[in-house]
Amino acid sequence: MAKQIQEILIDDLDGGEATQTVSFAIDGSSYEIDLSDVNAKKLRENLAPFVAGARRDLSASAPKRRRGATRALSREKSADIRAWAKQQGHTVSERGRIAREIVEKYEAAH
Repeated sequence: MAKQIQEILIDDLDGGEATQTVSFAIDGSSYEIDLSDVNAKKLRENLAPFVAGARRDLSASAPKRRRGATRALSREKSADIRAWAKQQGHTVSERGRIAREIVEKYEAAH
């Protein structure tokens, strides 16, 4: 027996069909809202002046880890970090572990 499950997003503003889930945060609380492309564009356009004048909160986007905990990078992410580091003039090996300082600088820049 075949089964097909279909998930349909409903725009949380107007009840129409949504095409994406938009995440945002304000006053220490994070939110998600399902929106159509039109409503998502409106949200981004209305927030644009505030985003342009704001600074990025690196503590909120950085993963919370225990001291001394390590996490292996995917091959794709490692390749991206190595390419970025070379463009920035940092010395980085072609293989092996990437220095923590390089990874932190990459994450701060992205």
